[in-house]
Amino acid sequence: MNYVVISSIGAVFMGFFVLFVRMKAAKKPTNVKKIIMPPIFMSSGALMYFVPEFRLTTMKILEAMIVGMLFSILLIKTSKFEIRDNDIYLKRSKAFIFILVGLLVVRLVLKTILSSTIDIGQLSGMFFLLAFSMIVPWRVAMYRSYMKLYKELHGIKMI
Repeated sequence: MNYVVISSIGAVFMGFFVLFVRMKAAKKPTNVKKIIMPPIFMSSGALMYFVPEFRLTTMKILEAMIVGMLFSILLIKTSKFEIRDNDIYLKRSKAFIFILVGLLVVRLVLKTILSSTIDIGQLSGMFFLLAFSMIVPWRVAMYRSYMKLYKELHGIKMI
């Protein structure tokens, strides 16, 4: 079995894990820590770039980051908060599930197509960077939205 197939199976499982976590998270109030910790934990994956096989050219870095940031727009648009029972909750969005599955399918298709022209190590580096470039703007937008509601909830005036 080749690396592309194995990593694609892993991506599918991770996608379903994210869906499960997201659905569960919507049942509990959120906080700043829950918003900012995922990208911080994910950042440890950048250690892969110490290994020469994963290093990227400037063009590949730009491509991965631009695609990631474009994908983040979809996640930002479907991540809204609401005040319920004097707490802040992430609103459930039916569109989020379809967008996440759609992004997963696009990722798998891109990986299949690109694996014939880009080395598997560099492709892994590109997809990590794509994912990181997607999660950081999304979480920054979530943080800003959360803080706006937090200030409203606690009567803090914005300057």
